Amino acid sequence: MADSKLRVCRGENMIRLGDVATYINGYAFKPEDRGEEGLPIIRIQDLTGNVHDLGFYNGEYPKKVEINDGDILISWSASLGVYIWSEGKALLNQHIFKVVFDKVAIDKNYFVYAVRRKLVEMGMKTHGATMKHIVKKDFDATLIPYPTLDKQAEIAANLNKVSSIIEAREQELQLLDNLIKARFVEMFGDARKNPNKYDTVSFIDIVEYMGDIGSNGANKVVVDHLDMKDKEDYAMMVRFTNFTKNDFTDDVKYVSKEAYDFFKKSQIFGGELIICKIGSAGQNYVMPYLNRPVSLGLNQIMVRIKDNILMPYLYQYLHTDYGEFLISGCINGAVTKTITKTELKKIPVMLPPMELQREFVAFVEQVNKSKVKVQKALDETQKLFDSLMQLYFG
Repeated sequence: MADSKLRVCRGENMIRLGDVATYINGYAFKPEDRGEEGLPIIRIQDLTGNVHDLGFYNGEYPKKVEINDGDILISWSASLGVYIWSEGKALLNQHIFKVVFDKVAIDKNYFVYAVRRKLVEMGMKTHGATMKHIVKKDFDATLIPYPTLDKQAEIAANLNKVSSIIEAREQELQLLDNLIKARFVEMFGDARKNPNKYDTVSFIDIVEYMGDIGSNGANKVVVDHLDMKDKEDYAMMVRFTNFTKNDFTDDVKYVSKEAYDFFKKSQIFGGELIICKIGSAGQNYVMPYLNRPVSLGLNQIMVRIKDNILMPYLYQYLHTDYGEFLISGCINGAVTKTITKTELKKIPVMLPPMELQREFVAFVEQVNKSKVKVQKALDETQKLFDSLMQLYFG
């Protein structure tokens, strides 16, 4: 009975996650198990969308690691998250729970929101020197509010409404990005075919400076001077997660003025191309202007360009299908993906006349004005969602 599992906290019923359901961990598939036929093997990075190299398994497997549409999945290592699976029959890799609701009655959507909220708290208590993870007993012991089923459904419906608005805003941003991509093709043609016969140069020919934190000295020297901290200090040390989350205000790290001055070769000022070196290797963003001292963090490459190319053009070129193909060709590693400055320097870059680049940049700037408005509306809706999550789940 659910009543025997309830606890009362601040006047409301609470229940342990371990008393809600059974959590089945995925199977430890080996790299050699991944092939091109059979059922897809779902890893954490397949849930987050950080990679696009899905592997398949064609053999015997424990029935309990099979997942189907509607199953709730929880990643509990490295990247914490809760997902509703909707991509058909597949197999679950390790470090992900499949939730089996076999203990109490609970609204699935309500459960997803409750766990999403609690994962934020759990993330602050993760264990592990290299790969952070949640300890199962801590997960099971985590309390969530447990109102009536009708109230659960009402809460889930309210959050679904706001989530739908957030999704619509995100789709607007995607459409604006697609507009820029379409304009690029309209002006310059297919980058792979270069139909207008523009000059093609090597990446190194457009680079004024390329460096990383290792440009400041030997690894031991860098480590000795790296005093990254949570408390605000003289300079921000930007990490790649700041780009992927578009967050340069909340989840940030800092370094002292002494460290900032030491890492002179990896100081960034805004407008540079920042490329991930390890993990999500090859992913790249343009550094925003933050109007404060900023130092480049670990596992990133920083590129300043010459005046023969404009950054909005270069960025879009690298994000064409051909540009992404070229970058993928520079990536090494079967398990941990890496990319080096040496390989990047060889990438061919289509170089149209400067007047055409300027025309394209002017178009991008106009679209970006619309993106700013949509982003502002998105941020406001996200704040509403966050406040509701706080209200409902603490």
